[in-house]
Amino acid sequence: MIWIIGGTKETFYLVEKISKKVDYVVTVATYAGKEVLKDKNTIVSRLNYENMIEFISRHNIKKIVDMSHPYAEEVTLNAKRASKECNIEYIRYVREKAQRVKESKTIYLENIEACLNYLKERKGTVLFTTGIKNITDFERIKGNNRFIYRVLPSKFSIEECVNNNIDMKNIIAILGPFSEEFNLAMFKQYNPDYVVMKDSGNIGGTFDKLSACEKLGIKSIIIGRKDEEGIKDIDKLVEMII
Repeated sequence: MIWIIGGTKETFYLVEKISKKVDYVVTVATYAGKEVLKDKNTIVSRLNYENMIEFISRHNIKKIVDMSHPYAEEVTLNAKRASKECNIEYIRYVREKAQRVKESKTIYLENIEACLNYLKERKGTVLFTTGIKNITDFERIKGNNRFIYRVLPSKFSIEECVNNNIDMKNIIAILGPFSEEFNLAMFKQYNPDYVVMKDSGNIGGTFDKLSACEKLGIKSIIIGRKDEEGIKDIDKLVEMII
């Protein structure tokens, strides 16, 4: 049995290619992810290291294919550890970083801590497209600024916003992908001074956000990610599995 750790759009492509050729199970962190995949072998579960060891044993896993999001560092770390502990193969799919916009004034920051330090010295409206993981950290340094969050329209995401006392007018709950045109319309509507994003690669919509910011004169901020070793060609990954 192959265990696919989902979390990126490419997971759908991979499952589509291998579904009739190998035995597999997919895990995703949210019901939104399961809805996108629409695959009967998909389980919604957030697994820590101990849970992963148990999961591998229960499902008789022989190979892990890690398709988790580039910023899900803890998931990847635990999956690598679990594969070593259980003596099974581990394959990491690594999404290419985003293409940069020519003449862009994008601000590249190394990590979330650098982003927090940068923003707490700034004034204005900030639109975050970084998910819910660091909402508490961002709210802590908000001051008198307006912080707007674009998040998944899931119960978990909304609850996280509510738990952080975020006004409804500052919550955009919507499921992507988002084109450049869509981002242009949204950014015009909310008129942010800054748009904060992760480097999720072109396929993850980063270039479309950067381009929209450039056209509107909005300062874009990219929170960087570490370089990873792994397979960057999705079709090569398919060949390795089947």
